[in-house]
Amino acid sequence: MRGHAYLVGAYCPGRSVVHRAPLWLKGLLLLAVAVACFAFPQVYLTSAVLAAVVVLHFAARLPAGRLWQPVRVMLIFLVLIAGYQYLQSGPGTAWQVVAAIMATVLASNIVTASTPIATLLDSLERAVEPLRRFGADPERFSLTVSLMLRSIPFVIGAFDDVRDAARARGLERNVRARTLPVLIGTVAYARATGEALAARGLGDPLD
Repeated sequence: MRGHAYLVGAYCPGRSVVHRAPLWLKGLLLLAVAVACFAFPQVYLTSAVLAAVVVLHFAARLPAGRLWQPVRVMLIFLVLIAGYQYLQSGPGTAWQVVAAIMATVLASNIVTASTPIATLLDSLERAVEPLRRFGADPERFSLTVSLMLRSIPFVIGAFDDVRDAARARGLERNVRARTLPVLIGTVAYARATGEALAARGLGDPLD
């Protein structure tokens, strides 16, 4: 299960202005996008923010296909949200809500695509460091986030690979053929990850 096992926000090396910007600035821009879209839910403002995020995507010289990638993952969710908002409040609100979600997701994708994962995790670990006095373990927290970032694309890729395999065998309507291999593969992946962590002494401490 590796044909489509991609990371939605995988790092894309580059030397653009966005790549060279400090992480704190990218974080502020991401926060500004979220606040503008959700604290001030206006159709024109949200549309302008979404357009600006698309321009920023190309300013970072990221592949055009990366714009569609995260949207494709949540396409069904967006359609359902748009349909509900359309019935409740009309087309303007439906577009505003969908555009707000797309803008924030694409902005997040730009941050992760223009920042090495090691830099993200190091910054996260430093942010959690003050909580150590309350019993928090920044290293373990960073490791947990790292595992999550690796697990999500594996599951997404597994669904894509199994779907393609089922279609090739004429079983695209067979729910069992499209879900059982994913469950088996995910459990196997989790076991392999746990064994690798235990081998390095990173598992749960034994009592």
